[in-house]
Amino acid sequence: MRIDGNALRFMRRAIDLSRIHMEAGEGGPFGAVIVKGDEILGEGWNQVTTGHDPTAHAEVVAIRRACERLGTHQLRGCEIYTSCEPCPMCLAAIYWARLDRVWYANGRADAAAIQFDDDWLYRELALPLDARSLPAFQVLREEALPVFHAWGAKTDKIPY
Repeated sequence: MRIDGNALRFMRRAIDLSRIHMEAGEGGPFGAVIVKGDEILGEGWNQVTTGHDPTAHAEVVAIRRACERLGTHQLRGCEIYTSCEPCPMCLAAIYWARLDRVWYANGRADAAAIQFDDDWLYRELALPLDARSLPAFQVLREEALPVFHAWGAKTDKIPY
């Protein structure tokens, strides 16, 4: 694949965001931008510790901002540039947002080398439920299932 100048510019912006906000003490060394064509629609940097929000990773923040700007919950036709390979949560958010492509700089092994062990999460999620370190128990399915059935029959729902 040929990498054009815009791709390099957008990746450099994601890296700059990671550096600027990490040096300012605003979170971990992660930055991301959402792009459509040659326009940045949303920027994000890690805000986990400053926002007291474990979901405020750079990619999720950028997705939230791009969606808000466009007034939609889907980002088809857009790409994300992120300073590090997305963790499982961010990767899932990228899939849910329907982004077309992911570009990343550092890999998960690079993150693990500085005590961000996303690779552990990838391994954990691949295990069967009963083998994971976090216990999970299904309760009251019979009471919850009718709500799902109602959603399935709802004619005015917005699909996603």
